[in-house]
Amino acid sequence: MPTLLRMPAIAAGAETAVLSEWQVQEGVPFNKSDAIATVETDKAMVDMEAEDAGVILRFLVGSGEQVEVGAVIALSGTPGEAVDDIEAALRELGVQAASPSSNGSQPSSEKPNSSDAPTTVLSTHGGRVFATPLVRRLARDADLDLGAVSGTGPNGRIVRRDVEALLTQTSAPGTDATPAEPAEAHPPATDDNGDRGFRDVPHTRIRAAIAARLTGSKRDTPHFYLRGTCRVDSLQKMRAELNAAAENTDGPKVSVNDLIIKAAARAHTIVPAMNVVWTQDAVRRFDAVDIAVAVATNRGLLTPVVRDAARRSLSAVSADMSELAERARLGTLAQREIEGGSFCISNLGMYGTEEFSAIINPPQSAILAVGAALSEPVVQDGELAVATVMRVTLSVDHRPIDGSIAAEWMRTFVGIVESPLQILL
Repeated sequence: MPTLLRMPAIAAGAETAVLSEWQVQEGVPFNKSDAIATVETDKAMVDMEAEDAGVILRFLVGSGEQVEVGAVIALSGTPGEAVDDIEAALRELGVQAASPSSNGSQPSSEKPNSSDAPTTVLSTHGGRVFATPLVRRLARDADLDLGAVSGTGPNGRIVRRDVEALLTQTSAPGTDATPAEPAEAHPPATDDNGDRGFRDVPHTRIRAAIAARLTGSKRDTPHFYLRGTCRVDSLQKMRAELNAAAENTDGPKVSVNDLIIKAAARAHTIVPAMNVVWTQDAVRRFDAVDIAVAVATNRGLLTPVVRDAARRSLSAVSADMSELAERARLGTLAQREIEGGSFCISNLGMYGTEEFSAIINPPQSAILAVGAALSEPVVQDGELAVATVMRVTLSVDHRPIDGSIAAEWMRTFVGIVESPLQILL
């Protein structure tokens, strides 16, 4: 018996999502837990998995369409099931055979053009290639010529996994291949005199969501700021020793950022009043320390969350962070991996930034901005010396956290960084 497949509630509170790409073909059976489609929310690209084995009898929403949560997106059946009259089956299930609305919320009995005949782009090799809007955007962000990609999707269409596979191959150590420059699919906009002086890049859902969320944070959240200076010579020495030991045992290496995550988590256990968020009716206190970490991607800034960072080992946190950062860049994070946490870390030190202030990412209550570790003159025991110094700035929501609590946390954090063996406790 055919059933209706609906857009799931991928993100809490989300009313719409974009069906970026179908991962299966009509009439081709799939297994339980197979990825049926890729859905784009305000924060991430999420694979929609099959709850049971089945087959898509008819796509009702095309790639790139925005769909209301709960709206019908396809007619599905059991493996091997065939329906002679699709329109009659849809009518029996209460679906009108009408063209979809502009926002994609109303299903159609006609197969969308974006699935039946994949959209094309002009390759720099002179031919045309079949690709979805999502794939075109991924290729544009990576300066990748789609003519160099072999499509494994329906009818030879290029799908997301094809682009990711080529990017992984070209970025591997020892690989000399570099992607060709893509053709300019849309010429830059021109001013009144016809000069090609600018090009408007439409907002992505993630970019629009970042803008709305941080604008709201700056407007509605009473920020205050504390600045601290850490001497990190001991931290760097400990990291070098840990990584030297890892080389001998083929274990994972740790980064400065991994150590900062653990130091912040340790400070939260010592000053638990910082491990809170503001809600409409109460200050919510957490038992576990979940820390979000800002990761720059081609699609915008994402903040995957490292769970229970205080109680887990440094190696476990390091491995988790490495995997989360990689999947953030590939756009394969699950929604649950970017939600929650009371605290965030944003590290721009690798870019040489000495010091900066960050905007709190709601509903979190604080964010630590980490600058570069630089050699500077310092006064030590009354004499001038040289030390490696790292400046940090803590942005705090004044509603659940008072200044004295934040100051205590900053003092604790600096002490842990300067005596880093505490990180391993």
